[in-house]
Amino acid sequence: PYFSWTPSQPPQRLVPGKTLLMAVWAACIGGTFQYGYNVSIINAPTKAVQTFINETWSERYGDEIPEQLLTFLWSSIVSIFTIGGLIGASVGGTLAIRFGRKGTLLFNNSFALLAALLMGMSYYASAFELLILGRFLSGVNAGVGICVQPLYLGEIAPRALRGAMAMGTSIFITGGILTGQVMGLTELLGKEGYWPLLLSTTCIPALLQLLILPWFPESPRYLLIDRGDDSACNLALKQLHGGENYHGEREDMERERASATGVKPLKPWELFTDKTLRWPLFTIITISIAQQLNGINAIYFYAEYVFAEAGIPFEKIPYATVGTGACECLTALTCGLLIDSLGRRVLIIGGYLLMSLWCICFTITLTFQTYSSWMPYLSMACVFAFILSFGLGPGGVTNILITELFTQTARPAAYMIGGSVNWLSFFFIGMVFPFIVYCFLVFLVVCCLVATFIFFVVPETKNKTFLEIQSEFLRRKTTNLTATKGSDPLLSTSL
Repeated sequence: PYFSWTPSQPPQRLVPGKTLLMAVWAACIGGTFQYGYNVSIINAPTKAVQTFINETWSERYGDEIPEQLLTFLWSSIVSIFTIGGLIGASVGGTLAIRFGRKGTLLFNNSFALLAALLMGMSYYASAFELLILGRFLSGVNAGVGICVQPLYLGEIAPRALRGAMAMGTSIFITGGILTGQVMGLTELLGKEGYWPLLLSTTCIPALLQLLILPWFPESPRYLLIDRGDDSACNLALKQLHGGENYHGEREDMERERASATGVKPLKPWELFTDKTLRWPLFTIITISIAQQLNGINAIYFYAEYVFAEAGIPFEKIPYATVGTGACECLTALTCGLLIDSLGRRVLIIGGYLLMSLWCICFTITLTFQTYSSWMPYLSMACVFAFILSFGLGPGGVTNILITELFTQTARPAAYMIGGSVNWLSFFFIGMVFPFIVYCFLVFLVVCCLVATFIFFVVPETKNKTFLEIQSEFLRRKTTNLTATKGSDPLLSTSL
């Protein structure tokens, strides 16, 4: 399925085999696709679900529900997804160690199936509480999936294709968002009476994964390093990479296994006490926070307003919103094609710098929105440019870096920390969003600071083994300590 090389040979451009591509698809359709789908699908039935809550309340208590209570219940239905995601991310790494990457993904579908059943039955049971519980379980499913699926992808891919294969995470998130936007159109399931069916469609990706993923092997790295099963590892490598082209990957795994001999998988709190993991850990926390606080949520919030100001009829705005989803999906695909040739640093730093530029432009166009008839069209261009820049850089590269900056024993715990920070940041931005949404200068500062941090701290990981990446971080740390030795303490304490 692909051509390999020895360490003395220059890397060649590889093409993934059909089995590897299908394994990525099978993992992603019930993994991060569910995250994107559940984030976007809740927008279409907003008014219909609020009407259902009001009618249910009237049937129970003989009076209309107070407006503030209705807003609170609807907000609970939307935001409980974040709480479920935080819990899912907190336990995902532990499940991946105990049951394996593939086993955890298969087990995780039980949350999605139960959530779909509860949300679909809520209308017929006249119980809006089932919607809250269903959304919570959907969040748990998404949290586990966004933690474990990148683990699986990063461990089944050959070194030279690790970036492209791991991009499946972002491609399927954006694909899920786009699919949810399309399914919510009135021509499909966006009509008022169809909302129970729309919310229960989350069972379809889960069923597809349960049918397809069992045909593909467990992560070879997990089988060899965590389980010590040499024969199962060889069979998995042959199935994924071909019978003649897996030896180079096996040698990399053997070196990593040797370095991990006698070391048990680390717990999340143990990563904070390991000085050798300080910079990688600080890096994933920084980029996970930035992924939520870089302004992408504000751009999506402003999209409908900008489209309306540009003269797009109200009933046509959902189609323009679908265009934003398609835009991000296409850039994720483009990032997947470029990431193993340009490298991670170029894409993520360039993405953040471009987003900084569009923050400035968008602030100007919003300020002078009413001064000229063509200014709303510039605002619309800024929306699409910002989304393109996000999808081409931070949206695609962040999850890959979390995979690559850690070795086998620390990686599950790193994903638990990164995922938890991401969901907490998601919750935080939802709380403070009304207060900062009008100030894109805040997002400008975030984007500039993160781009600067990555430029000075994060090494290029393209075409490197996990041990080589770890050594590069240690080398940089040693270099920094050497450079600051003997200097003014006041100047060196910040490092």
